[in-house]
Amino acid sequence: MRMILAVAAVLYSASAFAQTEKPPMVGDKPLVQVQPKGTKAGTKEAAAKPAAAAKGKPQSVAVRLQACLEIDDGTKDRLNCYDAVIPPAPKPKPAKAKGYADCRFFKEEDERLSCFNGFAESIPKLPKN
Repeated sequence: MRMILAVAAVLYSASAFAQTEKPPMVGDKPLVQVQPKGTKAGTKEAAAKPAAAAKGKPQSVAVRLQACLEIDDGTKDRLNCYDAVIPPAPKPKPAKAKGYADCRFFKEEDERLSCFNGFAESIPKLPKN
């Protein structure tokens, strides 16, 4: 019986010593929590991404481009949706677009929107899980 009380007293005192007000230290430096790469809460990029991308499983570029097709055609909102998926990088004299990634090189918004629309509508519809 005395042995059980002695073990309980040692365990109880050890847990009391483990609770300190100082953060855990490694050498002379406190431990820090590292944020995963790509998480920028409160930035413009995080606000501009479609709400569907916030789900648990990351979505492909094709799915995100097709999600932009649900927005009214010919509007600035649809172009903003496309630009959130593929940020624009205008060039003075862009070549003819061979894929949806080349649409970002168009300087004029109307040209960029029609380019994205053409490729987004030609992508085969993926089954929803």
